[in-house]
Amino acid sequence: MRPRISMITLGVADLERSVRFYEQGLGLPRKGQQPTVAFFNLDGTWLGLYGREALAEDAEVPSQGQGFAGFALAHNVATEAEVDAVLAQAVAAGATLVKKAQKVFWGGYSGYFADPDGHLWEVAHNPQEWIGPADR
Repeated sequence: MRPRISMITLGVADLERSVRFYEQGLGLPRKGQQPTVAFFNLDGTWLGLYGREALAEDAEVPSQGQGFAGFALAHNVATEAEVDAVLAQAVAAGATLVKKAQKVFWGGYSGYFADPDGHLWEVAHNPQEWIGPADR
C-alpha cells in the first residue's frame, strides 16, 4: 500500500450549512454540485461532506456519539500570523474557537477551532519542518 490519505469525509448534521462554512467561509474550492454530498479539493486530498446519518449507515455503525471523537484535522501554514488569520477567518465563518493560538510544547504555534458540527481543526505553524504538499 502506498501511504496517503485520498479523502477525509465528515458526517454533518446540515449539509447546506457545512457547505457554506467550507466553501464561502473558508474559501475551499468545491468540486461539482451534488445534492447529497459535497467535495472540496485540498491539493492532493479531498474533503467530503456527507449527512451524518447517511455516513454512519454506509459504515454500518451507530450515528450518535458524544464527546471527543479521538481525532483532529490539521491545516499547516507558513507563519504564526497566518495561524491567527485562519483562526479568525474560521470564527468569522461560524466556527467556534476551541483553543487560542499560542506557542506550543513542540516548538511551534497553533490553535484549534471546531466547525459547525464540532469537528476539530488545528491550525499550526511548524518552524522546524513544512508538513504537507509544496505550497504554491
